[in-house]
Amino acid sequence: MHGCANDYIYINCLEKMDFDPCKLAKVMSPRHFSVGADGVVCICPSCVADAKMRMFNLDGTEGKMCGNAIRCVGKYLYDNGICSKDRITIETLSGLKTLALNVENGRVVSVSVQMGKANFEPKEIPITSDEPVILKSIDVSGKAWKITAVSMGNPHSVIVTKNIGNPAAEDIDIDTLDLEKIGPEFENYSLFPERVNTEFIEIIDRRHIKMRVWERGSGETYACGTGACASVAACVKNGFLDANEPVAVDLIGGTLYIKCDDNYEIEMTGPATKVYEGVFEYEN
Repeated sequence: MHGCANDYIYINCLEKMDFDPCKLAKVMSPRHFSVGADGVVCICPSCVADAKMRMFNLDGTEGKMCGNAIRCVGKYLYDNGICSKDRITIETLSGLKTLALNVENGRVVSVSVQMGKANFEPKEIPITSDEPVILKSIDVSGKAWKITAVSMGNPHSVIVTKNIGNPAAEDIDIDTLDLEKIGPEFENYSLFPERVNTEFIEIIDRRHIKMRVWERGSGETYACGTGACASVAACVKNGFLDANEPVAVDLIGGTLYIKCDDNYEIEMTGPATKVYEGVFEYEN
């Protein structure tokens, strides 16, 4: 399944998980050599929600939250008759998330997720700074980049490379960025002890932005739901976008709609798509 081309392999583990998900993710995720995906998502039982989501990056590391993946989990539960209601809760390592399912002809086509609150506090991200990092200049690959650090249950570094409404801002076309080169440098920058996801943003207008993302543990992905949320929150924080207004976030894989309120509570809406299902032969 995928959400805006951020694709994961979804495994029903509601009855059992008789494998090591970290090892399995490393075996199943490589493109050309195996199933191919950005990682593996295990749909597990929960004592506090309708289900629990555990997601594993292609390098085997476990992530706390993925906005695109959680929409697909909601679709899986509804389309397979596991949950028959159109409003469900999912347990994640970054807390409980509430999903509103948009159903057409008995199938979920899109999902709105209450993603929680964007957090700029250093210890919550975490970062090694004692003060919030808001438009702080850091040096990567011999260039100064202004970053804003924010947590959406996982750490993000947001960089505005172009702001059409502000001629004094940077003027870097994100399509020309060599993320394969600079992405790992941002991911492992010393400010972020647990590594970081990095979003590169072009602001088209106050209701529309464009984004590319380098995800820790996965590299460049076609979309990142938490990254889109972090980007809008960071832009609201810096006065580049307006609170309480839905913002279209264009990613390589499609468009997400993000709304950030005055308290930095985030709602995300986007598609969830099933591609195929099958059997994977694996010796644990």
